[in-house]
Amino acid sequence: MSEKLQKVLARVGLGSRRYMEEVIAAGRVSVNGQVAQVGERIEPGDELRIDGRKVQFQIEDEIRRRVLIYYKPEGEICSRNDPEQRPTVFDNLPAIANDRWVMVGRLDINSTGLLLFTNDGELANRLMHPSNEIEREYAVRVMGEVTPQLKNNMLRGVVLDDGPAKFESFSEIGGDGINRWYQVVVKEGRNREVRRIFESQGLKVSRLLRTRYGTVILPRELRTGRWMELDKNDIDNLAKAVELKPRQGTGLYGMAKRRNERMQEKPLAARRGGFLRQQRRDTEEAAQNTGFVAPRERRQDGNSYANREPRQDANSYGNRERREGNQYAQRERRQDGNSYGNRDYRQEGNSYGNRERRQDGNSYGNREQRQDGNSYGNRERRDENAPRKPFGNKSFKKF
Repeated sequence: MSEKLQKVLARVGLGSRRYMEEVIAAGRVSVNGQVAQVGERIEPGDELRIDGRKVQFQIEDEIRRRVLIYYKPEGEICSRNDPEQRPTVFDNLPAIANDRWVMVGRLDINSTGLLLFTNDGELANRLMHPSNEIEREYAVRVMGEVTPQLKNNMLRGVVLDDGPAKFESFSEIGGDGINRWYQVVVKEGRNREVRRIFESQGLKVSRLLRTRYGTVILPRELRTGRWMELDKNDIDNLAKAVELKPRQGTGLYGMAKRRNERMQEKPLAARRGGFLRQQRRDTEEAAQNTGFVAPRERRQDGNSYANREPRQDANSYGNRERREGNQYAQRERRQDGNSYGNRDYRQEGNSYGNRERRQDGNSYGNREQRQDGNSYGNRERRDENAPRKPFGNKSFKKF
């Protein structure tokens, strides 16, 4: 089975199809020693070279079909490269040898939830094409009241800048006050379509989470910023939905299968942050370099603070709690105003090193000091005139 040359070069990871067409037109690509033409088809066993260097390739139908699901966090963009150097959804994906991940659909920078990635370009194209009417399900938090009239308007259809749009289904799933959650389904993947449908009715979307794409549902055990690879049954169901045949070798094996099983039993911690969190870190670092500490949250009484919360008496503190204006080192300071190092400080005002000090004011080293005032090193001190026990075999245990 043959395949178009520019498609093979793009799948190998040398560039986009359009760029590969330009490279072929420039005469830089040869097949079996002959200069290739744009649109030429290539078969298994042909020798492919670009700028004289041999390129290893496989026909797409022979490649094991793989699909990843990724829980996109807020602040990441759906692009391979960004001129503003913001983090992208491709940064956390695993490497794939002699192939590349193709993103299925997009989410804007402020949206979160399910994203699909595959190495099968035809599968990705069919999943995104509007003619196949693949459902996308979202959980949406809306600021404002959704009246029955507004709900019916969005189900019947509204007119947007790029044409009519509507929700296939609309149901309430929770929340109270002005922030309520709704579950909506669309069959197209137009830019910011869900947000624009709500905005056409005077409603503002404060959070948007994609929970399903076609037959794939966002798993409960998958955390923000993490990915998981689908097994054979899930991939075959996804391919069947767009009328593609299953491929041999599809599925998880070995370490990949055990990794998915471990994640289901013990999910990885969420990878928080993204571009918005990084922006805050950069602002704080810049503030420290200039000697100015950027304030965090500011309360209504006008008190600003850096890392900890100030109390109503306006006393500021470093790492521990400050009481009644006294400053601490590492431990709690009592009401009598005495400061201590690492251990308990008693009411008589004596300071300790590492062990407890008794009421007679004697200080200890490492062991207990008796009432006669004698200090010990590591063992107990006896009366100097008392006879010592002789060492004998009974003093030792046999092992």
